[in-house]
Amino acid sequence: MTTFNNVEIEKAANVYFNGKVTSRKITFADGSFKTLGIMMPGDYKFGTAEKELMEITAGDCEILLPEETQWQTIIGGESFYVPANSEFKIKAKTLVDYCCSYIGE
Repeated sequence: MTTFNNVEIEKAANVYFNGKVTSRKITFADGSFKTLGIMMPGDYKFGTAEKELMEITAGDCEILLPEETQWQTIIGGESFYVPANSEFKIKAKTLVDYCCSYIGE
């Protein structure tokens, strides 16, 4: 899916890591939501409350998921899941454009 229809978009950005990562929340009619964001090149660690689907729409990065010891390369067009109540590391090698979906369980 390249576009979202009939959504509400929060005007204010979520800003992390001194502005190196930003996102905006979009809410769908059914109450579900996603965030659309940008990461500047750098190393980051994020925590999750819910299970997340991270879709990398452009750019290239490496991820280290919970319980894993090997970094994985993810490029634009690929995605990965992160378990609820966990942390993951990401190294943005280039500017990374992403869509994060929150999956209640």
